[in-house]
Amino acid sequence: MEPIHTHISHQYNVELEEIRSHVLQMGGLVEQQIEQAMIALVKGDIALGEAVIMNDTKVNRLEVTIDEECNQIIARRQPAASDLRLVVAVIKTITDLERIGDEAEKIARMAVRLAGEERPKNNYAEIQVLGQHVRQMVHDALDAFARVDVESALLTAREDRKADQEYEGAIRQLITYMMEDPRTISRVLNVIWAARALERIGDHARNICEYIIYFVKGKDIRHTSLDQVAQEILGKESS
Repeated sequence: MEPIHTHISHQYNVELEEIRSHVLQMGGLVEQQIEQAMIALVKGDIALGEAVIMNDTKVNRLEVTIDEECNQIIARRQPAASDLRLVVAVIKTITDLERIGDEAEKIARMAVRLAGEERPKNNYAEIQVLGQHVRQMVHDALDAFARVDVESALLTAREDRKADQEYEGAIRQLITYMMEDPRTISRVLNVIWAARALERIGDHARNICEYIIYFVKGKDIRHTSLDQVAQEILGKESS
């Protein structure tokens, strides 16, 4: 993890680095939740799906703990400028990580339901690519957070476009299944809910990338074209 600031107070440095470290700890747990939820779905592993559901409380507890640490820093240190932006970025990031955890829990619940139904021969291939993609987005967003890397954050945010395209393609395929064989409707609807959860995970990963850019550049890029951001912040043409 790249160091960010050096203050006269050593303890203040420690506190700022600790909250960043705890964000990455929470992020690692969330990544694991996504991976295990997808394995449970593909393999029909009820026990693993239920474990993911139970572990969501760990994600929630970490959010509460980190939020309290941030509140303590604001109250005792009265951070300004980039320090304040860091604390705000952390508070926003853990909110999105908690929501990613919620989406992983939804996928796990779908996995438990689907385990009791007839399994398709393709092992839900229509959403496996999407699942791998958004999990990588979360990983890359957290890596950009650890390295305070604006360019990597922007590149990862732009991956959300591809994730949306993969989601739309999966939904078209799933609807086709239902039209061709109405007996698959119950199963396919559960898969659609899982696909929707994956698409939302991609959205949250993009949000985290936007917070990194806000922290480093002091610029709120929400509701701004990523191509425009690339030109304004990085001085690069859209690729």
